[in-house]
Amino acid sequence: MMTTDLPHTIKTEAQPNIPALIVLYDGQCSFCNGATQWIIARDRTAKVSYAAIEGELGQLLIQQFNIPSNVDSLICIDNNKAYLYSSGAIRVTKYLDGAWKLFYLLTIIPTFIRNPVYRFIAKNRYRWFGKQQSCLLPTPEIRRRFLD
Repeated sequence: MMTTDLPHTIKTEAQPNIPALIVLYDGQCSFCNGATQWIIARDRTAKVSYAAIEGELGQLLIQQFNIPSNVDSLICIDNNKAYLYSSGAIRVTKYLDGAWKLFYLLTIIPTFIRNPVYRFIAKNRYRWFGKQQSCLLPTPEIRRRFLD
């Protein structure tokens, strides 16, 4: 099933039929791009769509969900609700194939414990993993999942 076939969509004036499950990621971050590729490999039924935070759609969604522009996080938008920091990363696992869904159980750990770990990694990700110098050249099937 392709993301354009999803029954639940986010409605915006600029783009009326945006899939209901979107991961917004830092397109310049090697770690974020790696995480996106990791999700793609474990989402064989193509439930998740993607948009770069820096892109037009990413900025539109950040504005629509009143997310501060300085938020340093992968953002998961799921059925008209934005999940940030560790909650966003964990939320995505709910839709992955196989045993990866079990990582959703990490939501039982309070955010005051999860988020400092997430923020520490986010703060150091460019230093540890670098910035992207080139883009992934996805197959046409995977390319349809990228919304920008």
